[in-house]
Amino acid sequence: MPVTETTPLPGGTPRFAVPGRIAVSEQAEATWQTATLTEIRRETPHAATFRLAVPRWVGHLPGQHLMLRLTAGDGYTAQRHYSIASAPDDSGHIELTLDRVPDGEVSGWFHTVARPGDTIDVRGPLSGFFAWPGDRPALLLGAGSGVVPLMSMIRHHRARGLDVPLRMLVSARSPEELIYAAELGAETTPVFTRSAPAGVPVGRVTAAHLAPLLAERPPGGWEAYVCGSNGFAEHVSRLLVRAGQPADRIRIERFG
Repeated sequence: MPVTETTPLPGGTPRFAVPGRIAVSEQAEATWQTATLTEIRRETPHAATFRLAVPRWVGHLPGQHLMLRLTAGDGYTAQRHYSIASAPDDSGHIELTLDRVPDGEVSGWFHTVARPGDTIDVRGPLSGFFAWPGDRPALLLGAGSGVVPLMSMIRHHRARGLDVPLRMLVSARSPEELIYAAELGAETTPVFTRSAPAGVPVGRVTAAHLAPLLAERPPGGWEAYVCGSNGFAEHVSRLLVRAGQPADRIRIERFG
């Protein structure tokens, strides 16, 4: 579940400002509509992508998310926020990539019960804070399923042939757990925390990983987008600030 917010750093660092918040449609935020599951693609042993047909989808920006609602036969409902993985297009489809969460009601249903043809209620897109319209250099930093909204940005960048600088650093436990591994290109630097290919160091993201990306600083600087667990977001945000990235140009979406 994504939580997008301004985030305080320990030690009295001021709260991050909210730069360039993008307005979203109040009607889209409030209106539930029926989506039909059309395809399921396995990404890793614990993550899969679910393609949904949403005929009345109003479109979205990379980095936005939606609210999803499942309703049981007895009327019980479960709702969750999920980031949108697909780039904006006019196909009437969107994609969500979900990790299987232990004891997760919604992710568990998707991974064990859902089949093409099933219907789900959705509303959105939601939140303009973490959105990237493709108009500014973007430095993307994600861990685990935190790569999902960042992948929407990369897909958008490629689909539109944008020449604005875009770089991504993504952390995963192992190559097998790296979501979208086959799609990642030269813009992406992977970091592995548990196991890695021969000759590749293992460990969490460090200042040394960020240094070459920050050294590529384009005119006007980077807009940093950080997405992952609370611990990852706080750790990487500290590294960015210490390396000179302005705190008011760090956007954070935390999962938890």
